[in-house]
Amino acid sequence: MAKVITEEQKQAIQEMLVRARAAMVAIEDYDQARVDRLCQAIGWALANEVTFTRLAKMSIDESGLGDLETRIGKRFKIYGILRDVLRQKSMGVIEEIPEKGIVKYAKPVGVIASLVPVTNAALTEVGSGIFSIKAKNAMIFAPHPAAKNTTIETVRIMREVLQREGAPVDLFQVIEQPSIPVAGELMAVCDMTVATGGPAMVRAAYSSGKPAYGVGAGNATMLIDETADVADAAKNTRISKTADNGSGCSSDGNLLVEATIYDTFLQQLQKEGGYLVTPEEKVLLQAVMWDGEGHRTSPTIARPAAKIAELAGFTIPVGKRFLIVPETGIGKAFPFSSEKLSPVLSIYKYSGFENALKMLTEIYKVGGRGHSCGIYSFDDDHIDRLARLMPVSRMMVRQPQSKANSGSFTNGMAMTSSMGCGIWGGNITNENVTLKHYLQTTWVSRPIPEDRPCDAELFGEFYNSATY
Repeated sequence: MAKVITEEQKQAIQEMLVRARAAMVAIEDYDQARVDRLCQAIGWALANEVTFTRLAKMSIDESGLGDLETRIGKRFKIYGILRDVLRQKSMGVIEEIPEKGIVKYAKPVGVIASLVPVTNAALTEVGSGIFSIKAKNAMIFAPHPAAKNTTIETVRIMREVLQREGAPVDLFQVIEQPSIPVAGELMAVCDMTVATGGPAMVRAAYSSGKPAYGVGAGNATMLIDETADVADAAKNTRISKTADNGSGCSSDGNLLVEATIYDTFLQQLQKEGGYLVTPEEKVLLQAVMWDGEGHRTSPTIARPAAKIAELAGFTIPVGKRFLIVPETGIGKAFPFSSEKLSPVLSIYKYSGFENALKMLTEIYKVGGRGHSCGIYSFDDDHIDRLARLMPVSRMMVRQPQSKANSGSFTNGMAMTSSMGCGIWGGNITNENVTLKHYLQTTWVSRPIPEDRPCDAELFGEFYNSATY
């Protein structure tokens, strides 16, 4: 891959930028109804089962990563994103606070660079595209080279929808020969970047000199206490861990299970399709999943459990879909306590909730700060104590982690495919990145009756006390 950008490539990006800005000018007068119609048209064109299945298969065939059956299910994320944006205004007055004399007006951000991750091609483009068009922005997509054809085809369909609806097609554009230098140039000239992908991509976005929303690395850890519904927790773990071969940053990485239910839960997890590795197989697995410097090896990322086992030198029975690794160690010297990006799951036993909290604290020193954790519990005190302590942006209670973090139809999280991890994770936001992040807002302030407390109310017992 080229390490420098040519003048010809720079010129091509500038031309894309000019076309994008012209497209934005052309839709300046679109009202809310027309913009919402575009969102619906784009959503259906890509979220219908036939098209999304074709693109999901295309992305897996192209990249070699992921699981077709569970990736197809990602199309419902588009449904959720569309549900959310259709319920919101994105132009003119979007909020009024009469008692404060405040009225808020929404404005577009401008031309947005969207960096598409290899494991989410065909979803990221549509979700980001709906947010972008709703806010009357233009968007230029930078594909991952390993899934570029999928992104190119997805954007082609989106442009076709725009043309059919009489809207300027250059609201969506795509770089057809992607590279790191080209993506860097794109981020440097666009008004904002949304970077969904690995740490290197996010660092590049933050170094571009322009505003950027990035995401942090995951290492989702689930606490299963003595009040948990064991069967439900095991089922949800399987749903989360096997989704797209565990490639998502929200995929369960570690389980901490209370000692009195540990054996029962482990048996139930195996009934759900988990394979319990032996101590000897654990050694083989570690050797194939991490190189000598502790980096994850690409041939074992987002691959089926059986393939990873085969690469490690052992076999698993037919029907086993994820690998369970008993672990006791936490820290850099114990890589199974870190993010695994595969259908491989570490399981720990704990005695006493205080010990569980200490173990979780140590795990998040290894990786995953800012992203997420979860708990299977009906003890509100346990839930509260975990929420107060954990350095994460989102915590799921009794839900399949990778299906719930980014929004589901059975929780109140905002639907998205991009999740900020806050200062913990080196990000500017810890929210799910949604429509509000694709808008600028003008606050209009009118005078209100004076709201000035008296000095005694402000300073309390310190009022009229000694001065310095």
